[in-house]
Amino acid sequence: MNLKVRPYKRGGWEVDIVLMLPSGEQWRERVRSPAESRAASKRWGEERASYVLANWQEVTRPKEVVPTLAAFEQRFICEYAEANRQKPSTLEAKKSILKNHLVPTLGQLKLDEIGTAQVQKLKSKLSKRKPKTVNNVLNTLSVILRVAAKWGVIERMPCHIELLKSPASEMEFYDLEEHKRLVEAAAELDQRIHLLVLLGCDAGLRCGEIVALEWNDIDFKRNAIIVSRSEWRGKVTVPKGGRSRRVPMTKLLAQVLQKVRHLRGARVLWREDGHEKLARPLLRKWLSRTQRKASLRDNGGLHIMRHTFCSHLAMQGVPVNAIKELAGHQDIMTTMRYMHLSPAAKDTAVQALDNRDAALKKQQDAAAPAQNA
Repeated sequence: MNLKVRPYKRGGWEVDIVLMLPSGEQWRERVRSPAESRAASKRWGEERASYVLANWQEVTRPKEVVPTLAAFEQRFICEYAEANRQKPSTLEAKKSILKNHLVPTLGQLKLDEIGTAQVQKLKSKLSKRKPKTVNNVLNTLSVILRVAAKWGVIERMPCHIELLKSPASEMEFYDLEEHKRLVEAAAELDQRIHLLVLLGCDAGLRCGEIVALEWNDIDFKRNAIIVSRSEWRGKVTVPKGGRSRRVPMTKLLAQVLQKVRHLRGARVLWREDGHEKLARPLLRKWLSRTQRKASLRDNGGLHIMRHTFCSHLAMQGVPVNAIKELAGHQDIMTTMRYMHLSPAAKDTAVQALDNRDAALKKQQDAAAPAQNA
């Protein structure tokens, strides 16, 4: 064995190993050492040489060419994302991120060449984007590299991808008085708009869940809505989180649902032209009309109704786990963003201070018999 350690041109140490294999062939490897010192690099080289001699047949087996990110794109989408039946919206998001961000920046690099420097270059290119958008791109890249490593396309993850710190955004919602105005305005405009506002504010349904809601999902006997499907761009899937949930109805929501029951089709909401299916732009238009009539701010999204649902539950002191189940949150940290509105936990915490004197007296009473003895 011939082993040399010399300074590496980009810092650190280079290990040059030359071995004579049992097959009679000469094997050479010249790589940058993962160790920091010359002595540690020499020990690493000796260990590497021992491993090669013990596993020379596997080490010398011709390796498959590592594909570029662009070449691996289609396999990742077909054999991973589609094969695992990810939601249409999730698939579309991955395709968009690959097309608009990852392939233009890193597409010509082999997967094992995507290191820390390349990830930092990607972050720099996305510097004007919101942290959440950047993290979505980084998460997609991380999944691609992990899948490639799991499938044996690359030996290991080529780098650690660190996400940006993204402060939790404020959950904009309507307070109690604003909510009342919104509901009253919707009732005056149209019974379908009235129902839309109640499904969002009183049941916490997402836009896709409202669009896909069918009469079979309404259990009038048990006074509950079973949220079991969602629609995205005409494609019906399971709700976000992958499971259905049961949401009890408020008295007003139950009354309005009974009032608007129809035979136009399976869907609860309908269009004036007789077309059963709705789309997000139309619902957005309905809500905008209601907001203008109620003199309320238009924040540009339907999600403010769902935020209102969760926020009002928190304001009424409903436990966090109950809100999580009713809203269908996958992660309890999502629910915790609303809990600063709950007075219950704070009231209980401060009330505990009123009990300090009683607690001290209890301790003193417990210690008194021992002292007397």
